[in-house]
Amino acid sequence: MYFTDRGIEELESRRGEEEVTFEWLAERLREFVDLNPDFEVPVERLATWLARLDDEDDE
Repeated sequence: MYFTDRGIEELESRRGEEEVTFEWLAERLREFVDLNPDFEVPVERLATWLARLDDEDDE
């Protein structure tokens, strides 16, 4: 188990029943980076990965 799994599990248990838009998620990611600029690169990588999940060219 990765250390991040604990945070993911907490997110799922606390908010797993909620529905959100990608617009809402993008705003939360921007807020997070504003508060934690050291995480700009990992957040950018996560956002890019999520944006391209269905791209057949990346397979």
